[in-house]
Amino acid sequence: MSESADPVVRKTVSLPTSVWRQIEDYQFENRIKRDAEAIRRLIELGLKAAKDQPKQS
Repeated sequence: MSESADPVVRKTVSLPTSVWRQIEDYQFENRIKRDAEAIRRLIELGLKAAKDQPKQS
């Protein structure tokens, strides 16, 4: 592993069943094998969308 690789941090989160179902739907629709990968992609999309929004003061 190279020194420049971004290390992995593991976290445990609790989600309402309704949110988990939406994640599973996203995972199925995008043919993503692992739920962790679907969650990672959704977080990245959310962070990008939040960054693109104007800042609230």
